[in-house]
Amino acid sequence: MEQNLAILLLEDGTVFHGKAAGKIGTTYGEICFNTGMTGYQEIFTDPSYFGQLLVTTNAHIGNYGISNADVESDSIKISGLVCKNFNEGYSRSMADQSIQEYFEAHNLVAISDVDTRAIVRHIRNKGAMNAIVSSEILDVNALKSKLKDIPPMKGLELASKVSTKEAYFMGDENASLKVAVLDIGVKKNILKCLVERDCYLKVFPAKTSYEEMKAWNPDGYFLSNGPGDPAAMPYAVETAKAILLADQPLFGICLGHQILALALGISTYKMHNGHRGINHPVKNLISGRSEITSQNHGFGVSQEAILANESVVEVSHKNLNDDTIEGIRVVGKKAFSVQYHPEASPGPHDSRYLFDDFIALIEGATNKTTTKKFDHTTKKV
Repeated sequence: MEQNLAILLLEDGTVFHGKAAGKIGTTYGEICFNTGMTGYQEIFTDPSYFGQLLVTTNAHIGNYGISNADVESDSIKISGLVCKNFNEGYSRSMADQSIQEYFEAHNLVAISDVDTRAIVRHIRNKGAMNAIVSSEILDVNALKSKLKDIPPMKGLELASKVSTKEAYFMGDENASLKVAVLDIGVKKNILKCLVERDCYLKVFPAKTSYEEMKAWNPDGYFLSNGPGDPAAMPYAVETAKAILLADQPLFGICLGHQILALALGISTYKMHNGHRGINHPVKNLISGRSEITSQNHGFGVSQEAILANESVVEVSHKNLNDDTIEGIRVVGKKAFSVQYHPEASPGPHDSRYLFDDFIALIEGATNKTTTKKFDHTTKKV
């Protein structure tokens, strides 16, 4: 049976021709690339990718199928997929379905059989930009017209679109510690890392105030990862400011890291093409050790703004590829954050100690002690 054709059109007019995969249709978003060799399903369902077309640099996608156990949220969050080989056949016996069946069930449009190396080189040189993929409209001029109406990622508030609509609980209600989570696009494995460390969680919608979270009487607060421009989220910044003012234990990851910086008066910026992959080297400036990290972000915290506010914040981690800020600690407060993903799903577990650091911070502030300790050797409590 002949496969339908598809087109990828970039904002600068560059066109790539390929084959249709997933659902037949049209989709759009900011195009980005991930260099990970594995973990495609976790990436598809990561809320931080909401509003983005994903280019996978690994040649084979779908080759180990789809497992219902490997999701990071309730649905696929990428806007569409661009890949080299879209493998409907799969080898893993534990898989529940093929990638084609998965994409059809979630109405996701994809394009395959394109030169992903050329696409990635183009994005690296030209920078992040919007793009459109279609397997139903093959007229480039018609696609250009549609592409003009797509807003840029800079200035977009997307976190509230992927956040939970109602607060919910996770973990053992008799756990030693209670952590309030501001869900601005949280991944399930981040929550699991906290639960494994004897925390009972209440996960709040993105636009929840500090007073609402405080009413639950938590021992610590967590600002999650998520999509969009942090500068377009004054509601989350105000919540972070209130937590800091109350001097409560606070930990932020990725978008949460950027929100913490903005709460301190430190600006963020749109990166040229961002960091997305599972092999980014980061140096812990406090311990002197380096770690291989999992990353997914298109915005960063301004190094110049931090240098102008050294009395307020200290840099704890730096990216060894480009010296961008990867972690901060707030001077005189019980608060810290990192730009990358220490839960590493997918990725190496070099950075999971950061969850232990957060637990230690809470224990020091509350005089409470967890009854369970996470064993990094067995990966169990």
